[in-house]
This record gives sequence, structure tokens and C-alpha cells, in this order.
Amino acid sequence: MNKKNYNLAFVFPGQGSQSLGMLAKLADHYPEVQQTFDRASEVLNKDLWRIVSEGPEELLSQTQITQPAMLSAGYAVWRIWCSKSNIRPEWMLGHSLGEYTALVCAEAIDFEDAIRLVAERGRLMQEAVPEGTGAMAAILGLEDHEVVKVCLDAQESEIVSPANYNAPGQVVIAGHTTAVDRAIILAKQAGAKKSIKLAVSVPSHCQLMEGAAHNFAELLSTVNVQSPQMTLIHNSDVCAHGAPEVIRNVLKEQLYKPVRWSDGIRFVRDQGVTNFVECGPGKVLFSLNKRIANDVQHLTVYDPDTLNQALEQL
Repeated sequence: MNKKNYNLAFVFPGQGSQSLGMLAKLADHYPEVQQTFDRASEVLNKDLWRIVSEGPEELLSQTQITQPAMLSAGYAVWRIWCSKSNIRPEWMLGHSLGEYTALVCAEAIDFEDAIRLVAERGRLMQEAVPEGTGAMAAILGLEDHEVVKVCLDAQESEIVSPANYNAPGQVVIAGHTTAVDRAIILAKQAGAKKSIKLAVSVPSHCQLMEGAAHNFAELLSTVNVQSPQMTLIHNSDVCAHGAPEVIRNVLKEQLYKPVRWSDGIRFVRDQGVTNFVECGPGKVLFSLNKRIANDVQHLTVYDPDTLNQALEQL
């Protein structure tokens, strides 16, 4: 029988954590990886595992490929965890795209439906803003309110705003390319340690995505959504929701509202969570979460060694 651990949160990474060959070591030991990617490949009518394993990297980095690949990777790791342990987290969070992985793992959305959703989400995001029109940048070393002011001062007649509140001193901004460029200059003048333009083709989580969100809402309305089996904290409002219509709405809003990651991690920590497990490729969230909540334990699961370490710890 499965046991809920009320002090445990699983977190799921989003776009940016992908890499060629990800989960290869797990795939050598656990058939769940290949099985999960086969299911996704059937939905997409393309060999997703081959792209993940062999590339080319430019193809894996395309938003409409990255999103189903990361969803499949996170869900495969979750399936392996469930096969090895009867411990289940009370809490779940996913960073941007990772919110869909969390919803699948919490049994709120069927995996195949979620693959269709995120593939279309990626396509709509890519089409919403002509290439070169939008950009994103990471601002390091400023307080959140300082980044907000920088964006307001840089806007002029364009759009630029905070997109990801990732950790203390790390905020990603998004908007029109020229406005982002102005914000980078102003951030440096305001004392930022670094202002780095990101290698992305889509300015996520800003008003430029409102058109994509409107079109995406139509697809969301056709997908069966259930109340999650875990307490799942959403990016856009740092709240848990059980009503399917409300979940659909926050997923729509997530496209053009900022990811409040720091707030979400602090919230569940304040509810008594003492263990965070990043479930999926890489260690991006592991690093962020240690900066947000350095008084609790942080673990990752992305290969056999980290899986065994987490199993022993928990």
C-alpha cells in the first residue's frame, strides 16, 4: 500500500533542462523509460527517444519537441520511482512546462492527452511571435522589485516584464527584443552582477503570449481534467486547485503570467515540507531550490545512482 509523506515534495523541471542522451543510464536499467517515450512517439508520429538519444541538438531544442521530450522524461522517472517505492509525496510543483508533468503524475491529466497538449503549446508559442521579435534574459544579483522597476523603465512603447522568479537574485525577463536589450543595460546600471541574453526563440510568460494562450484555451477545453491526487501548487497563482475548469484557466494564464517559483517553494516549505526531490533530467531545480530554502533536504533523481540515493534517504 502506498504511503503519503506530508513532508515530501516532488518537483518537475521544464524547458532548459533537456540534453542529448538524457536518461540514457536509467533506460539501460529500467524499461519504463523506453515504454514512456514509445507512448509519446505514437501520439506525435515521430521517434522522440531517437531525437533525445541521437539529436541533432537543434531539433531537440525546438520548443515543440523539447516540451513533449521533457514531459516524457519526467513522467518516466516518476514511473520508475513508483515501481521502486511505496512512498508518495503530498506536494507537487512543476517549473513552467514541468507543471504538466506534475499534473500527469498526480493523475489529473492522461499522459497521452498531456503530450498532445504540450506539443501544441510549443507550436502555438513558436508561432505567436515572429522569430527575432521576442527575447528573454536572466538578471542576476538584483532584488525582485528592482527587476520590476528596470522592466517598467525599459518598456517605452513595448513589452518587457519578469517571466520567471526563479530564486533570490535570479529573475528571467521576457518581451520584445529591443525592450529586453534596454532592460539589460538598465539592470547593469542598477547593479546587476550579470545580465545574460538567453538562447531561446520564444519570449515565454509575458503578454506577447496572450494570443497563443487564447488559442491554447480552445484545446484545453477538449481535454479531460481530474482533481489531482496530490496537492499541486501552480506557477501563476501559487495555489492548489481541484476544479477542472480552474485548472484549465491557470494553465492558460501560465503562458503569459510569470512563473512564481520562489514563492511556490517557500509556500510548501512553510507547510512543513522537509524534503524536495527533483524528478527528471538535470539539476536545475535542485540548484534553485537550495538557494530558496537552504534549511531543508534537496535530492535529485535522473540516473540509477541518484535514484538509489533518494530511495535510501527517504
